[in-house]
Amino acid sequence: MSAGARVRGAASDLRAGLERGLRRLRDRTVFLAQIGVAVLLAWTVARHGLGHTQPFFAPVTAILCLGLTYGQRLRRIVEVTLGVAIGVLVGDVIVILLGSGGWQMAFVVVAAMATAVVVSSGQLVVIQAGVQSVFIVAFVASTGEGVSRWLDAVVGGVVALVIGAVAPTTPVRRPRAEAARTVRAVAEVLADVADALRTRDPLRTAAALEQARALEPLLADLRTAAAEGVAVVRQSPLLRSQRPLAVAASALVLPLDRCVRNLRVLARRADVAVRGGEPVPDRYVDLVAELARAADDLARVLDEHTRPEAGRRVLERVAGLSARSEAATGLSAEMIRGQVRSMVVDLLVVAGMDDDEALRLFPESHLP
Repeated sequence: MSAGARVRGAASDLRAGLERGLRRLRDRTVFLAQIGVAVLLAWTVARHGLGHTQPFFAPVTAILCLGLTYGQRLRRIVEVTLGVAIGVLVGDVIVILLGSGGWQMAFVVVAAMATAVVVSSGQLVVIQAGVQSVFIVAFVASTGEGVSRWLDAVVGGVVALVIGAVAPTTPVRRPRAEAARTVRAVAEVLADVADALRTRDPLRTAAALEQARALEPLLADLRTAAAEGVAVVRQSPLLRSQRPLAVAASALVLPLDRCVRNLRVLARRADVAVRGGEPVPDRYVDLVAELARAADDLARVLDEHTRPEAGRRVLERVAGLSARSEAATGLSAEMIRGQVRSMVVDLLVVAGMDDDEALRLFPESHLP
């Protein structure tokens, strides 16, 4: 590889990494805004409502409880508050009995974390107990300050709970958008595979295979978005009516995971066929291209938030076209046809069919 090609490849990787980073930032805008509001409210309530001079742990608790995901928020709030209570209690007792210093700090941390392990299996409880015990020893509290710190933690947890309850609907919409992005990427790979089969270019089949293997991060984003969507409708009383939509979006994960797996097999067999000189009938190549168009159409439907059933028509046509096999075709060609059929089933499920209904579209008793 020439130096110029390496530079272009490095620049492309850098640009792709930056785009992924900016996309992550865009996806987390709602969370960051929530955390900013929670920090302000927690500090204000603890400082002016409770009269605490430096209520630093109120905003810290709010940050820890909200995090950057909707999953397990209630559990985080309970664990942080419990951990603070244990750390403050153990720290105060030991400082009163033994004073403060380096060895006392080590002893307090071990004792507080050991107590937390006995009380709870939550990792956050144990960590917070240790952290709070360090604060108690390092900044020796006067009478009542230990209780103030615990109250600050309660304030931060309650604020986080309220903020989470009034979360906007973005986490409910996002799974469908991530599903559309994944389906569109599948369509692009299928189109590249079809072009590579037509030109019999091994470099293009290899590139398409790499594209197919690179779709896992999209699936990971979809899984995260789906889990967060379900979590937020469970936690927010204002979004209970959105629960069917969140559950439906979560149900897209499994068929799309299967679809991407089948796509990787299809791309690999296309690469094997081209490199090994195996013939692939033009009709099979057309099937791949037609499936690419069907997937792109389904991605558009998902993006427009219309009923996913609107994306079935082309997929049903591909199902019919894929029923007949060509005579005297090789293993790779038949595997390509088989993977097209399997992917049609996967995408029909994404479009709202159940598995049995999708399988009935195929005249054969089973799929390869």
